[in-house]
Amino acid sequence: MNIKGSTNIVGLIGHPVEHSFSPPMHNAAFKALGMDYAYVAFDVEPEDLKSAIEGAKALNVKGFNVTIPHKVNVMEYLDELDEVAELIGAVNTIDFKNLKGYNTDGIGAIKAIEEVTSIKGKNVVVVGAGGASRAISFYIAKYDAQSLTILNRNESKAQNLARDVLSSDLISDVKSDSISEINAYLKDADILIDTTPLGMDPHIDDEPIATAENMQEELVVFDAVYNPNETVLLKEAIKAGAKPVYGIKMLLYQGAESFEIWTGRKAPVEEMEKALKQTLNLE
Repeated sequence: MNIKGSTNIVGLIGHPVEHSFSPPMHNAAFKALGMDYAYVAFDVEPEDLKSAIEGAKALNVKGFNVTIPHKVNVMEYLDELDEVAELIGAVNTIDFKNLKGYNTDGIGAIKAIEEVTSIKGKNVVVVGAGGASRAISFYIAKYDAQSLTILNRNESKAQNLARDVLSSDLISDVKSDSISEINAYLKDADILIDTTPLGMDPHIDDEPIATAENMQEELVVFDAVYNPNETVLLKEAIKAGAKPVYGIKMLLYQGAESFEIWTGRKAPVEEMEKALKQTLNLE
């Protein structure tokens, strides 16, 4: 990487950030297009968030990705919010041109799933009711799913999210229930999305949320966890002959979307995916 006086800086803020796969992915994209940019990860403590945003603006940083625990709190330090980010109530991308916040997590998941099947007219089951679930659920509604069911251990969180999605008027059939009822909902499901951290490294032997005997071959199973690449849930999906969608694809497409927001250029998705796979030792 050739860092010069003219190099534009973009990066990631979160706490912690040292395990992020975003720097190799974005730096591979800039290299592929011969762009004078560098992507850096910044570990920002929650109490330093405001000064981090002000400092980045003063330093002419071009853009940030935002990860845990800052996705919600960062909104109060921005001048503008994209309409979907406002609906979701969380930001994962900042463009410093106009200090505007976006959320590309949902579109990242949609693009990953749509490599395998269309969302339109499908019955979708989403497990989890945290930030990732929220981002994905609004996009599932936006992309014309037939129905959306949100399952969570804490049922009231699932109810709250279902109510918020319903009140967006993007979809008319939204249900919520306890995760313990998952097998009943899988009977009619076309797409299962797991937004929980179950099975994430180092807990790779966690109990999956659903097993092969409750999946049919037509089911599309997406796991937002990308490390390991083949989670316990995806192993069950493969065993059932169902269609797996890997979390690495969501990471890839949300990153590509951020890249385009910052630069106005089409992201070199193939190069970004290659860098991700190398980082995850999948090549």
